[in-house]
Amino acid sequence: MSLSRAPRAALSTALVAAGALTLSACGEGGKSGGGGDTNFVTGSGGIDTVAKGERQSPNELKGETLEGEPLDVAGLKGKIVVMNVWGSWCPPCRSEAPYFAKVAKETKAKGVEFVGINTRDSKKGPALAFEKDYGIEYPSLYDPIGKLIVNGFPKGSLNPQAIPSTIVLDRDGKIAARSLKALDDEELHKIIDPLIAEK
Repeated sequence: MSLSRAPRAALSTALVAAGALTLSACGEGGKSGGGGDTNFVTGSGGIDTVAKGERQSPNELKGETLEGEPLDVAGLKGKIVVMNVWGSWCPPCRSEAPYFAKVAKETKAKGVEFVGINTRDSKKGPALAFEKDYGIEYPSLYDPIGKLIVNGFPKGSLNPQAIPSTIVLDRDGKIAARSLKALDDEELHKIIDPLIAEK
């Protein structure tokens, strides 16, 4: 009996390690298929969406921001929430940052809130400098070891699998869309605008 448990434990450990390695990579992301019973559809350019009646809620997404303030994403229910997973060390994150700053300002009056999830920055200094350099005015949860990224999204849901990743929650606080690549302002609007129009 103990022999059969050992390979399972080794497999579980290997899967967790593989997941951590995937999240530590910084790249353009990729296409993630909606196989099995995930109920999401992969669109062009690595952007996945979920039909309104089939969306899942994320797990707990709360913690301390880079500025040291408490933030619970659940408290933003009623608004569309754009969550961007980023690191100051990540070139694609730097390329998309000006677009996120711009679209956050353009959509705030329409009930859209942006929240960053800063990861793999072992110290806050470089991340705070990144926000200042790119005019990021919205808060970012500080997640240096990726705990929120790994535990914040249910299995089988649209979850972050690369850095950068963007997850969008609808007004009910449910996961509506995901991108696994750096986005520009037009691509952000293509994800957000249909959710603004939802009744």
